[in-house]
Amino acid sequence: MNSISITKRYRNTMLLVLSIILLSLVADTEIAHALIEQIGTYGYVGAAVAGIFFVSTFTFAPASVILFHLAQEFNPVLVSVCAGAGAVVGDLLIFRFLKDRVFEELRPLFYKYGGLRLSALLATPRFEWIASVIGAVIIASPFPDEVGIALMGFSRLSSWQFASVAFMLNTLGIYAIALLARSM
Repeated sequence: MNSISITKRYRNTMLLVLSIILLSLVADTEIAHALIEQIGTYGYVGAAVAGIFFVSTFTFAPASVILFHLAQEFNPVLVSVCAGAGAVVGDLLIFRFLKDRVFEELRPLFYKYGGLRLSALLATPRFEWIASVIGAVIIASPFPDEVGIALMGFSRLSSWQFASVAFMLNTLGIYAIALLARSM
């Protein structure tokens, strides 16, 4: 298999890897920090935008700081709801991209390199339930959501079901940050 056919076959996976590399290079720059600070000046709209960034490993910390400060200045329930709505947007982007594109591209490699046994385990209702619960706990926690989303990707949730669960869980996790901000 030549490099052009590999590039076509694993296009989405390569885009994911490249975007992670690019984001890791840009995330700690002065421009990125200034942009994130600017987002925090837009009140509830800023909370929604910060919520989008709250779900990613690379932007979680600055988004948390923005939400922490917004919760000190504005109604913490409204900040949590707005940020939770933004977080759903970020989670859906990750969920759809991983579930519909990257996982589908990697499935043949998974089966080729011994994935049948693991696949049999993953297909059991018990594993699906456990993976969904662990994924939900990760999404609800004030930690980045990618692993939780990947675990929930094993379930048979539709995008709308996932969005509903993600909204509730992210709003609760962000509300915990808001309560911490109000207590200080």
